[in-house]
Amino acid sequence: MTYAITQTCCNDATCIAVCPVNCIHPTPDEPDFGTTEMLYIDPKSCIDCGACADACPVDAIFPADRLTGRLREYEAVNASYYADRTPAPVLASPNFHAWGEPAFDRSIPADFAPIRVAVVGTGPAGMYAAEDLLLHTNAEVTLIDRLPVAGGLVRYGVAPDHPATKGAGEAFARFHGHPRVQVRLGVEVGRDVTPEELAAHHHAVVYAVGASSDRRLGIPGEDLPGSVSATSVVSWYNAHPETEADAVRFPTERVVVVGNGNVALDVARVLVMDPEDLARTDIADHALAALRDARVREVVLLGRRGPEDAAYTTSELLALKHLPGVDLVVDDADPRTGAAIDAAGPRAKAALLRGLEREAVDWTAAPPRDRRRIVLRFHSAPVEALGDDAVRAVRVTEEGATAGREIGTGLLVRAVGYRGLPLAGLPFEESTGTVPHAAGRVAGAPGNYVVGWIKRGPSGGIGANRSCAEETVGTLLSDAVAGRLPAPTGTSRDFRRLLRQRVGRGLVDARGLASIERVERARGRKAGRPRVKLATVPELVAAAGGGRLRLSG
Repeated sequence: MTYAITQTCCNDATCIAVCPVNCIHPTPDEPDFGTTEMLYIDPKSCIDCGACADACPVDAIFPADRLTGRLREYEAVNASYYADRTPAPVLASPNFHAWGEPAFDRSIPADFAPIRVAVVGTGPAGMYAAEDLLLHTNAEVTLIDRLPVAGGLVRYGVAPDHPATKGAGEAFARFHGHPRVQVRLGVEVGRDVTPEELAAHHHAVVYAVGASSDRRLGIPGEDLPGSVSATSVVSWYNAHPETEADAVRFPTERVVVVGNGNVALDVARVLVMDPEDLARTDIADHALAALRDARVREVVLLGRRGPEDAAYTTSELLALKHLPGVDLVVDDADPRTGAAIDAAGPRAKAALLRGLEREAVDWTAAPPRDRRRIVLRFHSAPVEALGDDAVRAVRVTEEGATAGREIGTGLLVRAVGYRGLPLAGLPFEESTGTVPHAAGRVAGAPGNYVVGWIKRGPSGGIGANRSCAEETVGTLLSDAVAGRLPAPTGTSRDFRRLLRQRVGRGLVDARGLASIERVERARGRKAGRPRVKLATVPELVAAAGGGRLRLSG
């Protein structure tokens, strides 16, 4: 029986590397690899060996005949990808070889002296770069993060009800204790150490700092209390230590989210889920308490364009369709919405909405009292956030209504994309929110490299960072072999001494990181959850240093 890839696919192509019959596509050398929503197994070519399932870092691959419930649809999702494709030859791709060889050249002389590389950022992009260096070279790696705990996007960006996706973090964590790795957490480049000091102690520096800011709507009233970014909401429910416990409030039963990408769907799903289901996850304690007390009955997702152009992926929408106790409704007020759904071909994105309830929603009425729901409203953009001292409504565009439509809400969430921030000492492209580079090499800054969203912009999921990191590391190694890397003037011991002087007790190493893990897991066992996250910097630092924390804290 064939295998099928399901919702939590991370696109990192580990499964492709171990497949003996080349039945998983797209591969990294195929044109649609960088834009595909997920990977797919060809049911006609799969030989049922199970190698892909064993290798998958996020447990997304299962035998098709064992799929149940909401995952049952993925047998057809995988098969449909191959409906109009020519079968691939049963050969490994010439650009992405079997058994995990990297797609970029790693021709390094056997007697090449080890180089020291600092990786700034411990999310997926940084860890894929570190993994590549550690597995294919004799490099020494210093992992640096401004927070006192590692994980980046996996820890603070993945929704709490996606534990399989968080499993990627466990794969990365095995490198924290690697003998050629030094962990230096709680260190902010530009605050605790200058870029020049960092470079002076390493042959190369790889910046993997992501896109930590958000794009704005540019409408009147956007800065009123009650108007927040999806970045803040996601950080809030994931216990990010730089987001206050009271950063998100729910004064009304309706929440309006601007955007319909995967982050918008994550926010909508978490806000209307049964809190008791969330209580079995690693959601922040303060967020769980707030959601239990909240009166949210309805979340409205605004999309500027039609359902055929929706930004969400198939897998995330399918998850909404199977959310227990929550209705998924399409606002049918604009005739273009229903027309697009009815006319959509079988593989078109709008076709996913067939069979859903359609309703010309009366926005003057309160949300239904007997049920919770998510409303998809297309061809509707925000014009103004209304209110005196706080948001009370948002005015949106509507076909045929010159003045638009007013939708009452006390919480307006903008989920229209992330944006990178300038880095001290590096060039920055304001129009894209990225650092200018050539194959990862920072323009005009020898020895400096970028990877992930700060390199390519905020696109692609966790696994997309793998090929991105391979390109950057390939460029770095090419520079190293060619003698283009500046020689460090300080040793790793000098760098450790410098950080101890600057950061003091806030500096967290690999042992401290392991201690944080033990404390959070112990708190989780006591509460019947996978972990209970420490939500402030002092708590994290205390746990790292062996400080005694109440397990129920």
